[in-house]
Amino acid sequence: MTTTANRPTTTGSDFAALNRRITDAGLLERRPAYYAVRMTVVAALLVATWTAFFLVGSSWWTLAVAAGLGIVFSQVALLAHDLAHRQVFRTKKPSERFGRVVANIAVGMSYGWWNEKHTRHHNNPNHDDLDPDVQPEVLIWATESAWGRRGLKGFITRHQAGLFFPLLTLLSIDLRISSVKALWRPGMKRRGLEAGLMGLHLIAYVAALFLVLSPLQALAFFAVHHAVWGVYLGMTFAPNHKGMPHPSGDEDYLRKQVLTSRNVTGGWLTDAALGGLNYQIEHHLFPGMPTPNLRKAQPIVEEYCRQAGVSYESTSLIESYRQALRYLHEVGAPLR
Repeated sequence: MTTTANRPTTTGSDFAALNRRITDAGLLERRPAYYAVRMTVVAALLVATWTAFFLVGSSWWTLAVAAGLGIVFSQVALLAHDLAHRQVFRTKKPSERFGRVVANIAVGMSYGWWNEKHTRHHNNPNHDDLDPDVQPEVLIWATESAWGRRGLKGFITRHQAGLFFPLLTLLSIDLRISSVKALWRPGMKRRGLEAGLMGLHLIAYVAALFLVLSPLQALAFFAVHHAVWGVYLGMTFAPNHKGMPHPSGDEDYLRKQVLTSRNVTGGWLTDAALGGLNYQIEHHLFPGMPTPNLRKAQPIVEEYCRQAGVSYESTSLIESYRQALRYLHEVGAPLR
C-alpha cells in the first residue's frame, strides 16, 4: 500500500497530473507515418486474400482462404477502432469518412452504431447498468443477472465458461445483425449512408461467394470465415475487462479506467495481433493516443499508479483468459 507521503504531487485531480506527464512526453501527438504504413499493409492483405479467393476458385482449399480472411477482417476491424477514437486523424470528418469505408464497406459493420456503443463502454467500463459490453445477453457478467434464467439461456449460463470460445464463433454474425438492427433505432445518424454502404458490402460478398463457389462450398466458406473472425475478435477484446471489478460509477476518472482494465504482457507480436489493445489501461486513460505510443506510455502510467496507490493489473495472455473464464464460471454458480 502506498502512503500519502509517496503520492505524486498534483494540481487538481490525480489524472490531471498524469495527463501532463503524458503530454510533456509527446505521446498524444499523431503518428501519420505509422498509420500510413499500417493502412497500406492491411489494405494489401485484404486485396491479396480476396485475390487468392478468386485464384483458388471452386475448390475446398478455399476454406483455408476463408480462415485467412477471418484474420484479415479482424485486423480491418481493429483499424476501424483506431479511426473511431481519432487516433489516426485529429478531426471528426476524416475519421468518420475513413471509418465508414473501413467498417461498412470492407467488413460490413455499421461504423456509427459501433462507435456509439463503444463510446458508452469507455465512459463507464464494466458498469453493470451503463456499459453495453456487460449487459446481460447470451453471456452473464453479474451474478444477480443469472437468477431466474431457464431453458436454453439457463443452460448457457450454467456452462458459460466452457461455452465461451464456441460462442465466439457467432460474434461476427452478431455484429452484422446488431448493425442492421441499429438502422431502425431512433437517433441513428446518417442512416441512409450507413445502410447503403453495408448493402454494397453484402451484395459484393454474397455475389463473390455464389458466383465462384458451389452452394455448399459457399456456405462452408461463410461459416469458416465468420467463425475465425468472431473468435479472433473475441480473443482480442476478452482479456481487457472480463473478470475485473465492476465499479459503482462514483470513482474518479483515473480509478474508474485503471481498476476495471487489464493489460496483457508480450512483445511486438502480441502488439500486432491485439492491435495495441493489450495496453488496455493506457488506451482507456488516453483513448485518442496512437497505438504505437501506448507501449511508451505504459511504464509512465504504471509507475504513476504505483505512486498514487492505484492497483495496476498486468498479466500474460493465457492467464488473462484463465481469469475471465474463472469469473464466468463463478457468475454462473447460482444456477448450478
